[in-house]
Amino acid sequence: MTNAIEIHGLTKDYGNGHGIFDLDLAVTEGEVFGYLGPNGAGKTTTLKLLMGLIHASRGGATIFGLDVDRDAVALKKRIGYVPGELPQFGGWRGAEIVGYVAGLRGDVPDDKVEAIAKRLDLDLGRKYREYSHGNKQKLALLIAFAPEPALLIVDEPTTGLDPLHQQVFHALVQEAKARGGTVLISSHVLSEVEQVCDRVGIVRDGHLATVGPIDQLSGIKAHHVAIDFAGAPPIDRLRALPGFEQVSVEGLRVRGLYRGSFEPLLAAISGSPVTSLTSREPSLEEIFLTYYST
Repeated sequence: MTNAIEIHGLTKDYGNGHGIFDLDLAVTEGEVFGYLGPNGAGKTTTLKLLMGLIHASRGGATIFGLDVDRDAVALKKRIGYVPGELPQFGGWRGAEIVGYVAGLRGDVPDDKVEAIAKRLDLDLGRKYREYSHGNKQKLALLIAFAPEPALLIVDEPTTGLDPLHQQVFHALVQEAKARGGTVLISSHVLSEVEQVCDRVGIVRDGHLATVGPIDQLSGIKAHHVAIDFAGAPPIDRLRALPGFEQVSVEGLRVRGLYRGSFEPLLAAISGSPVTSLTSREPSLEEIFLTYYST
């Protein structure tokens, strides 16, 4: 497997701890990668650096082996981009905007434009200033996806979309992947990331906190555990157990967040009759929040 994106020590320092710092990351060709973090974490800055819209303080990045700064013009022919802040086209009609972009790119088939517009319920005959925020977002998605680029970089792509059209976006991502495309999605909507991404990276205060496959990130980090005892719980042993956090006691029930192998937990409760033990994996959102609670 080859990498579509390679980032080494990428830094954009705005001062006072704002920006992105010493980012090392690789996105494999053909994968859907989720880049997660709350507003202000550095997601949009990273994507602007990749698009050559701003320049790094130090470090660098390549896309398909081309430098994101030196080869920015050539790269834009191979990238579909949905910015976090949509441009303003005033009185231009949707069809005129698409035609303008198609003239710049030269690779936007009319049939693809019509098909995606229909799926998104987007009226290209209306003026841009008359569009709701959701319709402006649909137009941005159409412009990005219609050329079927090798790489899609999309920043908070479902902002303003209703659930039905969020599902259309998810389908477009899967179709892009099926034809061999690579997708980098910046988002703080973790439920959509769970649906479409192969791997995710979590960015915190401009630093990459973790990177991993979506199934590992949502499975191995912790389990919510509830144990019902027939008599007094062995609370001292449980509180002393490494990896057992957020322990609470409600009568004969003990709850907590448990990390690691279950053997030590089972050993800690042996000898104390248990009437019920339940465990569930936390959602990606709950895992995400743990990175921001410490």
